[in-house]
Amino acid sequence: MPRSKLWSLQVEKPFIRRGIAKEAETTHTAKMHLKSLLFFFILISGIFCQYDYDGYYPSEPDYGYAHSMFGPSTAVCAPECTCPISYPSAMYCDNLKLKSLPIVPSGIKYLYLRNNMIEGIENNAFDNVTDLEWLILDNNHLENSKIKGKVFAKLKNLKKLHINYNNLTEVVGPLPNSLDDLQLTNNKIIKINSNTLEGLVNLTVIHLQHNQLTEDTLSGVFKGLNSLLYLDLSFNKLSKLPRGLPPNLLMLYFDNNQITNIPDEYFQGFKALQYLRLSHNKLTDSGIPGNVFNISSLVELDLSYNQLKSIPTVNEHLENYYLQVNQINKFPVSSFCKVVGALAYSRVRHLRLDANNLTRSDLPQEMYNCLRMAADIALE
Repeated sequence: MPRSKLWSLQVEKPFIRRGIAKEAETTHTAKMHLKSLLFFFILISGIFCQYDYDGYYPSEPDYGYAHSMFGPSTAVCAPECTCPISYPSAMYCDNLKLKSLPIVPSGIKYLYLRNNMIEGIENNAFDNVTDLEWLILDNNHLENSKIKGKVFAKLKNLKKLHINYNNLTEVVGPLPNSLDDLQLTNNKIIKINSNTLEGLVNLTVIHLQHNQLTEDTLSGVFKGLNSLLYLDLSFNKLSKLPRGLPPNLLMLYFDNNQITNIPDEYFQGFKALQYLRLSHNKLTDSGIPGNVFNISSLVELDLSYNQLKSIPTVNEHLENYYLQVNQINKFPVSSFCKVVGALAYSRVRHLRLDANNLTRSDLPQEMYNCLRMAADIALE
């Protein structure tokens, strides 16, 4: 047989890769429902591969580059800041060692105050710019007690509020119902008041990773957020999954907590859930009910770095399944396919089983027919 013909036959078969795969995984695509395409490309493009653990933050408009490339500022700008002529509605006050907010002139819609030493915000700080849409306060020294009155609630057009890497112990509030993106990562948050997020009907994205939240503090606080599509609660102190999450979530991240079990049918109310991360927890076989992950909408499931000995059953439509660094010692085809036939097979394309107790000889022959769509299976 000619060499080229032999090669083509080999690559048509499912590919099993030996050795521990790199932790920075390759990007893979997923079929998205039409209603989520805009969200996919604008808010969270790039997170739909297996990820690193530095966190992901939605990208900002291109005028972010203007801060290092701009020419002269517009005439209406705080003297210590920069307002590029190309983007006159944006004001950049990053990396200035500011201890208080500068005077923000009327007409500014995008305000950047990153990497300063700001500890508080006065109640009247934004009275002159109530049409502000973006407020970025990452990497400051903000404390809840020094954020006065209803300073954020006054901003009736505010869409994005980022206060990552500060000294917050509670979720800030009250907040305007125009808000669609709230990021409060890498703080010291232990509390969310029951009414803080109430009425935020436009809120689509919440980043709360790298805080000190427990399941008791989260009970019911997300109720009524029917527009919420993305919720990241990774790197907190959850030992159980919180109750009362909105049903329309597309992406739900619980990785790097202390979760030991999942209530029966916990995910059955999430009819649109596509990406679920539960890696780096303390899950065992006894803590996972038989069909808890049989979610027809699910595209990606990450259960890596737990204490599983068997492969939890998933729906045939799952495309990316991460199980590396567990204690798995058998490969039941029924975890992927209830039956195997011409039209009955798993849609899994990427499967990670490395750093378990499986070898190639443990794989049953019918696996190849069940996982006929697999492009990459990492083993050993």
